Amino acid sequence: MRRSRVCVRSIAFLMAVSVVAACSSIERVAYVQDIVPFSPIGLQEAQQLKIRPGDRLQVTVFSRDHELADLFNQYDGRSGEGTQHPYTVDNNGEIDIPVLGRFQVAGLTRLELADQVKYRLLAGQFIVDPNVQVEYADMAFYALGEVNRPGRIDIPKDQLTLFEGIALAGDLTIEGRRDNVLVFRTENGVQTPYLVDLTKKESVYNSPVFYMQQNDMIYVEPNIKKANQSTVNGNNILTPGFWMSTFSMLTSATLLVMRLFNGGAN
Repeated sequence: MRRSRVCVRSIAFLMAVSVVAACSSIERVAYVQDIVPFSPIGLQEAQQLKIRPGDRLQVTVFSRDHELADLFNQYDGRSGEGTQHPYTVDNNGEIDIPVLGRFQVAGLTRLELADQVKYRLLAGQFIVDPNVQVEYADMAFYALGEVNRPGRIDIPKDQLTLFEGIALAGDLTIEGRRDNVLVFRTENGVQTPYLVDLTKKESVYNSPVFYMQQNDMIYVEPNIKKANQSTVNGNNILTPGFWMSTFSMLTSATLLVMRLFNGGAN
């Protein structure tokens, strides 16, 4: 009877360890764990990207009179030929458009700049039917650390959320810490780190970096297991070899208990 109790307790202990380990793993990798299904989440007001010094802009003027419109478009070759050349916003936040002159563009959105160019075209009676399009030539953010596709990543639209940015980076690896993601943002010559806990709804949706901006940098810290594996003298307690040895030992112990139990039964 005593041996049977020992056996039952041993098996129960092993099952408890397995359940705790499984729950712990889920808590480490699941996003927004406190979210309530079918409960609406209030989003921040969508922020348009604002033009900054160093940005490269593609400003294109359209008209039924193509030759006239091309006078205001910047090409690598002669007017109307070759590849259109983007404008680089200088340190003063300005660009210089042929004929129209200099524009202060820093702090404007794409649509606001397009409206200003159109206004000058109409006010100067250069074109009677202008249509102006402004696009970012190479807007990007950066992802480092425990993501599947680290590096420089193009921003495909104005309102790009942090979750969408992480998706473009191929998601976090299984070794990445979801509760300690850093987003570095540079504004007016100052870089500010923001900490985001991806497992908590409020931390994500209320974060100032929920909508990403140009040149943001996402850094995902490795978990303890990955950090230990990356060092020669790291703690081996969380390595695969440790867990394989532990599993083998527990299996042997279970078999021994079963034999004792069977022997007692006989």
